[in-house]
Amino acid sequence: VNRRTLDLHGATEKQPFIESIQRRLMESPYDQLGKRLVAFAGGVARVVSEIEGLRMDGGSFVARLTIDLPETHLQDWSRLLVSMEDVTEFRELSSKLSYQASHDALTGLVNRREFDNRLRRILESSRSGASGHALCYLDLDQFKVVNDTCGHTAGDELLRQVAGLLGAHVRRRDTLARLGGDEFGVLMEHCSLDQARRLANAILAAMQEFRFRWEGRVFGVGVSIGLVPINADSGDAAAVMREADAACYTAKDQGRNRVQVYRDGDVILLERRTEMSWVARIGEALEHDRFRLYAQPIVPAVGGRRGGAHHELLLRLAAADGTVVSPGVFLPAAERYGLSSRIDRWVVRSALGWYAAHPQLLDSLDVCAINLSGQSLGDEKMLAFLVRALEEFGFPGDKLCLEITETAAIGDFASAGRFIRELRQRHVRFALDDFGSGLSSFGYLKSLPVDYLKIDGVFVKGIVDDQVDRAMVHSINEIGHVMGKQTIAEFVENDAIRSLLADMGVDFVQGYGVGRPHPITELATRQCAG
Repeated sequence: VNRRTLDLHGATEKQPFIESIQRRLMESPYDQLGKRLVAFAGGVARVVSEIEGLRMDGGSFVARLTIDLPETHLQDWSRLLVSMEDVTEFRELSSKLSYQASHDALTGLVNRREFDNRLRRILESSRSGASGHALCYLDLDQFKVVNDTCGHTAGDELLRQVAGLLGAHVRRRDTLARLGGDEFGVLMEHCSLDQARRLANAILAAMQEFRFRWEGRVFGVGVSIGLVPINADSGDAAAVMREADAACYTAKDQGRNRVQVYRDGDVILLERRTEMSWVARIGEALEHDRFRLYAQPIVPAVGGRRGGAHHELLLRLAAADGTVVSPGVFLPAAERYGLSSRIDRWVVRSALGWYAAHPQLLDSLDVCAINLSGQSLGDEKMLAFLVRALEEFGFPGDKLCLEITETAAIGDFASAGRFIRELRQRHVRFALDDFGSGLSSFGYLKSLPVDYLKIDGVFVKGIVDDQVDRAMVHSINEIGHVMGKQTIAEFVENDAIRSLLADMGVDFVQGYGVGRPHPITELATRQCAG
């Protein structure tokens, strides 16, 4: 026994310490000692283990104990060398790190990583078909309102309170987790679908009664819940989570504050799963540059093309099998899952970069129109991005026209107006797309400084046979001109429609009857041919 051994055990003198060890050995507190000795007898020369070390004052510590049998004493065992290390702090730190790796720092709940691990274990056990389980995916319905109006500190406190509320309504054996943002998960082990539905409805009722109070304000916070049964026929963990997510967002679509049970063959859920599959494909297309730009001409209603080229750039996706996918297939998923702004940035950089590489086409260009999503219109960083892109590629602002839909502009009217005014200072033009589809089109038009009105093609394509459609197009064109806007009619599919539009005085036409979209790479060839 050396000085360090005494210090570890809080002892001052060697003999009393040795006597205390002897007493403890006589009382057999070290239940693993026999196993270590058996290991030596079997030929092991070193044994390492962790034990509870006892101090002279009765306190304890975690000790790493190493026992060596020197080679010279392999036969007689007359001497063993024992070393002891205090690893209490290391064990506490290791335990803390292990906890942090599996738990959410804000709420103290299990995190997404640990939740996925437990889900995989349950799926493995369910293969035997001995017992059913269930998974609930919860998404708060008013979290963004609290975060935006009261700040992130309030949002964090709301999440903590919701975590406590949920914890009071799940069974002891269940796993409650924060999956990210304002999303939570409950893994219900050995739970029938009927029982899981009752538990989910109990959570729903509790959330409907819950009120979050912050600095004199009171907020109601709802929740949409997707419920998925887990049994021997379930897919892997990723598939189960996709099903739960689809059910949850279906609950949102159906009016929020409800429980939606996932069932194979449900049409709405199948549509949601299709959209979710497109999320991964869109991400892959952005990463591997699989989007393609197409151009569709916009020409005067009377007399064909005058002056420089005027066209709208349209988006296509080149699938892995070589097929070209139209935007109507994948853009709804992009809008629903917040990918539209990333796509818009790709379009802007690709278009402006392409013209920078073809200066002769830029010189002959009058206007290039690019669509912007509603998400980009409300994205503060998008404005700075557009300004930088114009400067980086040396693209004249007056040759760029940004098309925004009427519904997006009206949905965030103040942001839209500010966005338009800022870029118009750099001579960028704007078109209000699908005009006429909103409920208050003309009232908002007076306050939006746009250059073009694109008359909704829903009205245009029927003007030959439908007097109401014809009257709508005529009215939009007249009022647009009174307000100093130029008009563009979409969906011009034949000469009869174009002739009527020309008689009405519409300025420009666009559609398959004028020119089909074609890859932007063909612009140079078509210009030379023209």
